Amino acid sequence: MKLMSGVLSALALVAMLSTEAFVSMAEAASPKRVQISGEVIDTWCYSTEIMYALGTAHYQCSVWCAIGGVPVSIKGDDGNVYVLLRLEDNDSSVAVHNPKIVKIQGHQVTVDGDLYERDGVKYLFVDLVADDKGLINITHEEFGIQPFGQ
Repeated sequence: MKLMSGVLSALALVAMLSTEAFVSMAEAASPKRVQISGEVIDTWCYSTEIMYALGTAHYQCSVWCAIGGVPVSIKGDDGNVYVLLRLEDNDSSVAVHNPKIVKIQGHQVTVDGDLYERDGVKYLFVDLVADDKGLINITHEEFGIQPFGQ
C-alpha cells in the first residue's frame, strides 16, 4: 500500500510539472499586441559596444550591417531592445530581402505589432510602421561618423 501511495504521489508530481511546463510554453508562444516607439538600431554594434551605435553618428555603419545580415532592433523609448523578426508584409528580417529595413535605419519610429518574449529576449513582428520621424538623434557632431571618425 505504501508503494502504491508513493507511485501515485510521483505520478501526481509529474503531471503537475508537465502541466506547468505546458502552460509556460503556451504563455511564451502567445504574442502580446504592442505599440513601441524608439530608434531603429544595428544590434551588433549596440550590444557589443564596439563603437557608438546610436543616431546620425552610426547611420552609415547601421546600413552596412543591415545589408550584411546583422539583425535590426528597436531601442525602445522604454529602454528595452526589441529584435525585429518581421517588418510589415515581408517575412524576412534580412535587409537584402526587405529593403524597407535599410530605409528606416537610425530613424525614430513608432510601430504596431506582436511581441514575443522568450528567455529574456523581446522579439517583435511589426505589422505597421505607424510613424517615422526620420533621423532625429543628431550624434555625429559629438561622436564623429562611425566607424571612421570625422
